[in-house]
Amino acid sequence: MIRTSPLLLILAFSAAGCRHSGPPNDPDPPAETRRADRATALRDAGIDPNAVTRFLDDARAGAFGRFDHFILMRHGRLLVDERLDVGAPQGPREATADHQYDYEDPGWHPYYRAGDLHTQQSVTKSVTSILVGMAIDDGSIPDGVSTPAMSWFGDYDPDATDPRRAAMTLEDLLTMRSGIDWNESLPYSDPDNTCTQLELSDDWISFVVDRPMREAPGERFDYNSGASVLLGKIVREATGQPADEFAQARLFAPLGITEFYWKRTPKGEVDTEGGLYLRPLDMARIAQLMLQGGQWEGRQLVSKHWVERSTSPVVPRIDPEVATSPGYGYQWWIDGHRPDEPYLFAGNGYGGQFPIVLPELDVVMMLQAWNLEPPARSATEAVMTQIVPTIDASVPVASQGR
Repeated sequence: MIRTSPLLLILAFSAAGCRHSGPPNDPDPPAETRRADRATALRDAGIDPNAVTRFLDDARAGAFGRFDHFILMRHGRLLVDERLDVGAPQGPREATADHQYDYEDPGWHPYYRAGDLHTQQSVTKSVTSILVGMAIDDGSIPDGVSTPAMSWFGDYDPDATDPRRAAMTLEDLLTMRSGIDWNESLPYSDPDNTCTQLELSDDWISFVVDRPMREAPGERFDYNSGASVLLGKIVREATGQPADEFAQARLFAPLGITEFYWKRTPKGEVDTEGGLYLRPLDMARIAQLMLQGGQWEGRQLVSKHWVERSTSPVVPRIDPEVATSPGYGYQWWIDGHRPDEPYLFAGNGYGGQFPIVLPELDVVMMLQAWNLEPPARSATEAVMTQIVPTIDASVPVASQGR
């Protein structure tokens, strides 16, 4: 789920404190050495190291709240990989019932069991979209995004009396234009928030399928985590594998991702709206895959067409009345309306989970945090105003790493 305003680059998310995330079990080199090596690598990549240092210093000082991790890659090279944990909650609280949807339980958030797997929240939706694309590429969904969505849910006896439900397509789910009556704009502490009701229900699929229709599908963007739940079920029905197993075989293993955790619902369905945990660098790899048009080490993991469609503004503006409103693709956010900033696409997860891709600059950034309330300053805005303007677009691609 997304628990923030959808305006990607003005969101206030992030956190503080520093620990270098070096190779497992290897001692950290001296801080001075690390800074010097990083500065050289950044300069070689055409990025001002002072801008990065200022950003990290601000993070350590708590300017962005609980900011857990920052990754910066250019031309396929890993330039910055910093874990920051100051202010992070420690250990499970008393009186929690080991509840995976208790967002204040540090046994579950932001790290799974105090390990290295970080919650991705609604960035899970962006990963789910890749799985849908793979199933279409395979022919498991023969009619592609034009497939009637409810054709996969016959066992749930969807109400057939409303023609709008029958008209809903897979693309309508992908672009959050399902037409389903859904209100996720309320605070998540409000019992009238439809997503809160979903997470408290025993059968998530039935909950979404049984929701009434409010309008014709395809007409209006309306953020709906339930739509992403249905996408995960469609992956399962189409491929014969639950989304986590399909992802492990087709996406994670080829990228070298060996560990992950993915929540399941009370009925055993994979939580494809917000339940994925990955190491921050592994999520950055997925973003790099998208930057590379779906290709990884010579293999086309998902079609270039799917990547291009997913990261294009199929919905030009989520709010047509606001000129700078972000667009939306297939479960990816798009920002391309500001003439003074480069085009980008991004994931967006509650608490401050942001894989950000700048194709024209060949840059991937990964920001991870756990801010249940907006911090004093937005980390995403800081990187866009402090770091991105320093990137030299003329620096040649020395090593694609692809």
